[in-house]
Amino acid sequence: MNLIINSIVCWGFSLSLSLYLITNLQWYNYSFYRVFTKHHKLSWHFYYFFLPLLLFIISASGYSQIGFYIFGILCFGCYIPFLLLWHLHLDKRLVFTRRVISFFIILLFLLSLHQILFSLIHLIPLSFLIPIALSFILSAFYEKLLFSQYLALAKSKIRSSKNLKIISITGSFGKTSIKNFLYQILRSQFNVYATPRSVNTIKGIVGDINQNLDLQTQIYITEAGARQKGDIKQIANLLDPQYIIIGEIGSQHIEYFKTLDNIVKTKFELLQSKRLQKALIHQGSIIHQNNDLFSHIAREKITLYPGNLQNIHTTLEKTSFDLEIKKEFVHFETNILGSFNVSNLAAAILMASYLGINIEKIQHCVANMEPIPHRLQKSIVGGKIILDDSFNGNLAGMKEAIRIAGLHTGKKVIITPGLIESDAPSNIELAKAIDETFDLAIITGELNSKLLSEYIKRPQKIILKNKSQLENILLTSTYKGDLLLFANDAPNFI
Repeated sequence: MNLIINSIVCWGFSLSLSLYLITNLQWYNYSFYRVFTKHHKLSWHFYYFFLPLLLFIISASGYSQIGFYIFGILCFGCYIPFLLLWHLHLDKRLVFTRRVISFFIILLFLLSLHQILFSLIHLIPLSFLIPIALSFILSAFYEKLLFSQYLALAKSKIRSSKNLKIISITGSFGKTSIKNFLYQILRSQFNVYATPRSVNTIKGIVGDINQNLDLQTQIYITEAGARQKGDIKQIANLLDPQYIIIGEIGSQHIEYFKTLDNIVKTKFELLQSKRLQKALIHQGSIIHQNNDLFSHIAREKITLYPGNLQNIHTTLEKTSFDLEIKKEFVHFETNILGSFNVSNLAAAILMASYLGINIEKIQHCVANMEPIPHRLQKSIVGGKIILDDSFNGNLAGMKEAIRIAGLHTGKKVIITPGLIESDAPSNIELAKAIDETFDLAIITGELNSKLLSEYIKRPQKIILKNKSQLENILLTSTYKGDLLLFANDAPNFI
């Protein structure tokens, strides 16, 4: 009887603890280091991992059946119900990907094997933790093995597409916007395909090539993102893109790269493509780099953008500007909002021009361009003006969104967690801009709430630790004619 009870407790606790760990690992790209050093809510680790684990170790190592009974009651009466409630209230729950499924299959097999040994040999209950550790190791090894096969398939598919032109885009921010703008222009003349959403890692691109890239595609547009040095080099080695855009480089993800110099060198890894024909590099990024980063490339292959721009006008309704193309200024108008998007549009326009699309067609495409979802996207809902900039996480872009919101003459409301992967001075600068513009500031999450509250003094402030309350707050605090800016977004675990 004791053996059955001990087994049930150990199985229940092992599966619950594994659910917590694998959920957090999925958020942080399966890095134990990031989960335990970069997590934005370390208190969760105490309540859902370390405290239960400590109680389990005490009860299991004491060889006291009464103590183990008490732990079983706490586990099934408190820990498991509270853990399930925690998971249900997450806005970014565990996604059962192939890797997660394989982890749980391996875990169940090892727990069953351990159960057999437990009945034959007098193992202490604490040994039930071994299958958890082994499951993480074996599932990671299995995933790596599979990925090496998928990578080889993707390389073979790219190399067999002799007429395929590849455009790769990198930078600290603006990658997705440039990709979408360029796609909308190029599709007017070519059979073009772009990576979906914000897919920009080597694994994401490999999966996209194998599953979605049609062999009849003429132009393939990809993003290239990174969390560490060498990430973009992997993408360059896979794709060998003929055309490259290196956008603005800033301190985004500084926590991973430690220095701006490391960020710059990583972004410029894209220039290692063996088939490079043309590279557009944001002129603001040049001031950060050493000349030897692209000294090996012929000068005629490098063009700095946005080049000469003049007569830039941005309002709540539209954006217009003049861009120099082939030594002549060309006028563009678009419903894409934000002066920061002028630079992104310029990159798309210049690359499209280089690929042979005539100016009149580009002007038409830009004039009829569809806004990028969640990137300063304007809509009217219930008489309220909504500026959805929830996918914008850099200081310059957020300040421009605030400037445009400031053009509204009525009540202005901002909903923001601040800057997530940035430093305190940047958040202070953001808070001061909010303070000058808005009548109500709704700060979501705990990460920057104290800092933002300190420097946002004039507007009314509401701090929401959990975004589940946001809808009710907006219903009771905003009215017809108000402007609501959703500036950046973050899941509840941040």
